[in-house]
Amino acid sequence: MGEQPPAKRKKAAKGSSGKAVTKTAAKTAAAAKPAAAAKPVAKPESHLAMVRRARRINRELAEVYPYAHPELDFRNPFELLVATVLSAQTTDLRVNQTTPAVFAKYPTPEDMAAAVPEELEEAIRPTGFFRAKAKSLIGLSTALRDRFDGEVPGRLEDLVSLPGVGRKTANVVLGNAFGVPGLTVDTHFGRLVRRWKWTEQEDPEKVETEIAAIFPKSEWTMLSHRVIFHGRRICHSRKPACGACPIAHLCPSYGEGETDPEKARKLLKYEMGGYPGQRLSPPADYPGKPAPARIE
Repeated sequence: MGEQPPAKRKKAAKGSSGKAVTKTAAKTAAAAKPAAAAKPVAKPESHLAMVRRARRINRELAEVYPYAHPELDFRNPFELLVATVLSAQTTDLRVNQTTPAVFAKYPTPEDMAAAVPEELEEAIRPTGFFRAKAKSLIGLSTALRDRFDGEVPGRLEDLVSLPGVGRKTANVVLGNAFGVPGLTVDTHFGRLVRRWKWTEQEDPEKVETEIAAIFPKSEWTMLSHRVIFHGRRICHSRKPACGACPIAHLCPSYGEGETDPEKARKLLKYEMGGYPGQRLSPPADYPGKPAPARIE
């Protein structure tokens, strides 16, 4: 018998890549390819929902930090004013370690107004920027002596008229020495309220205005303490301890930091991590250890 003629080949089809595939293979591949799942579009948070979430965060922080307080040591409005001016660009701990000697030498505005600049500079040197700070302290003390009878005024407009005193410093003094509600928009406060999507503003005064509209005035001072406490202890700038955060379920920025609970716990600071706080003389209800008196 002669050879059988070769079987008739099936016509090949070309795919989009230019490679030939049979019609059957092309149909199989098409059938096996799953349809692209439509990703759900996250609905933007309404302003009302944000306000409710912000107020809930404040309530939960109040439970976490029932002892929240100003972390500068002071015994009167003048000491708080001076300590707050010194706290710029340094830690409250460094200020607290420095001010005992300063207040022993310059206990009143009259004493500080008469200070020899070089001697005051040397006394406050550990806080940094000591020349500019000494100039501000002598200037504000002179103004207190000459314009306010040696007393720290209890009005915002008077406080901000003093050399070296801005709204942040004025609100610290008003809220903690006079019981007048105020928002302290420092770097921690501004960073966290933006991280929580309460505002997108960068300018401190605009931040203050927008946050003030969210909360009752009676909450402003304690809100400031709670937010700053949280920023210093858990929600750090570079590596927030997300996995150890008690308000993670309310945070739209969860995951920016360490989410593993064990690793996150190692990032906790001050009393949350079992370490001393920033005050040499903390309030009686403070659960942590007093700070060391010597400067390190």
